[in-house]
Amino acid sequence: MIDYEYTVGMLPTVAMNLDTTLYMTLGGLVLSLSLGLVLALVKITRPFYLHHVADLYISFFRGSPLLVQLFLFYYGLPQLIPALAGMPAIVAVIIGLGLHFAAYMSESMRAAIISIHSGQMEAALSVGMTQGQGMRRIIIPQAARVAFPGLMNNAIDLLKSTSLAFTLGVVEIMARAQMEAASSFRFFESYLSVALIYWVVVMVCTWFQKWAEARLNRAYI
Repeated sequence: MIDYEYTVGMLPTVAMNLDTTLYMTLGGLVLSLSLGLVLALVKITRPFYLHHVADLYISFFRGSPLLVQLFLFYYGLPQLIPALAGMPAIVAVIIGLGLHFAAYMSESMRAAIISIHSGQMEAALSVGMTQGQGMRRIIIPQAARVAFPGLMNNAIDLLKSTSLAFTLGVVEIMARAQMEAASSFRFFESYLSVALIYWVVVMVCTWFQKWAEARLNRAYI
């Protein structure tokens, strides 16, 4: 029988480590958005054949499992670069999440940027802007509205992927639930409490997405 009282009682215990989960999510999100934009611009502008490097990067990080990549960063790289031997596990997770999801976000950004009519850039150049200014002031702000839903979906996937951090020894909500389950043998109830917490956080993110989309689309209605 499922002990619902135990599940409810587990929620505050598991939620104690929610700040670690959100910290990893925010760190990975900042890195993935920044790197994703760079990759998208490289693929569009194609400078000095760097788009081939971007293609290889995206292919690798989309083509291999995130868990394998986390193990490579935390356990594998220190063998090649001894200076990384003291890297904290949470830093490895943030870098791994950021690099992994940058590959996905870059494609969303690239598709959004090329969806903006070329006449927008021509108009920017005609009033004396450089191509970089036109991209920064005209194209990217419009593309952001188009890319936002896809980027939010990637952000939610990133949030849920932080549950893999326990494999590197980071004590976040999944690791806390696992420790509680091991001591009480209430595995279903413990993991159910984690699922409920993730569910609530994702619902908040979904509400924010709907609110932000309404604000972004207000000028186009």
